[in-house]
Amino acid sequence: MRQPPNTPSVQRAFLRHGGIYLVRCGFKIKTKTRGEAVLPAWPQAKIAGRLVRGAAKAKLIESLAMELAQCATLAARRGGPTRREFVQLLGAGLAFGVAAHAATRPLQIGHTGITWGNDSEQAITDVASLGFYGFETFGNVLETWEKQGGLRRILDAHNLPLISAYCTFNLTDSTKRKDELDRMRMWGELLLKNGGHVSVLGPNSVPRATYDFKASKTNIVETLNECAKMLTDMGIVAALHQHTGTCIESRDEVYSVLDAVDSRYVKFGPDIGQLQKGGVDPVKVVTDYLPMVRHMHLKDYSGGSAWLGYCPLGQGKVDIPAILDLAAKADMRGKVMVELDPSPGMPITAGETAKIAKQYLQKLGCGFRS
Repeated sequence: MRQPPNTPSVQRAFLRHGGIYLVRCGFKIKTKTRGEAVLPAWPQAKIAGRLVRGAAKAKLIESLAMELAQCATLAARRGGPTRREFVQLLGAGLAFGVAAHAATRPLQIGHTGITWGNDSEQAITDVASLGFYGFETFGNVLETWEKQGGLRRILDAHNLPLISAYCTFNLTDSTKRKDELDRMRMWGELLLKNGGHVSVLGPNSVPRATYDFKASKTNIVETLNECAKMLTDMGIVAALHQHTGTCIESRDEVYSVLDAVDSRYVKFGPDIGQLQKGGVDPVKVVTDYLPMVRHMHLKDYSGGSAWLGYCPLGQGKVDIPAILDLAAKADMRGKVMVELDPSPGMPITAGETAKIAKQYLQKLGCGFRS
């Protein structure tokens, strides 16, 4: 099909009232009631937005775009739309707008280094090459690299910013609190030195079969408050990260702790896959504590034999699109960090899992660095 003759071309055509936008070509139509609307003029105009879920959604958006284009083309040949045509155009634009709005998610996605085990340099190389927006490592890894000149020189060489460090410390033993806080301060200083600003607070492991949460809760809350205030005073976001096998694992434990801590200092950095693995609805948890969410580990869970039951994004049970929509509403001082726990006998490499995650997130409308 050839473009209709004498149609003024514009770089970005959009229907303001319908909330859609197309690129490549279009033309202006003036209406008495709505003022000037710029409508798509060509059935093959490219959609300037990413699709949400697969081929079905793509066909829906394509059909809406073509409907707008065809109606607009006919109207243009007569010098302007009739009232009925304008209503049809506006309705199609509104429907298209709903689909297109959901298609683009303004999130900057990072990746943690855990999948690569101890090979931080390879992790940074892979994460940077795939265009992720940031990197997370561990407090003890920063400490180890400090003896080798620091991790920042590797990060800078790949133009990959450090965002966060996962820092495990003891929350249940009050006799260890001073030493634990000293270590958290030291890791915080290394985090800042390497360009990061989020300390992911990892609870200590406990024997879950005999663990008494009620007996430990007071010390957990007091230690979290003291540590988080110290880190906040240093300019660091302190985000509690619930974890299976630790003193904060179950839904009731997560809610009980988050309800009790001083939320001026203690923020929430949920691990989505860990919640799913623990039998909890992660969408519900994130929704309930969204005002406290500052950071996130985005992980999928399938219950398979590899990756401790976790899996590459999009291959498990987690409602990733719903989680991303919530993350887009959060005051995300850190990042949404893709994560996949390593395990013996991984069927593909860490770099390949990160590539799968990127491709899946792109289908959901997330952008990456070029």
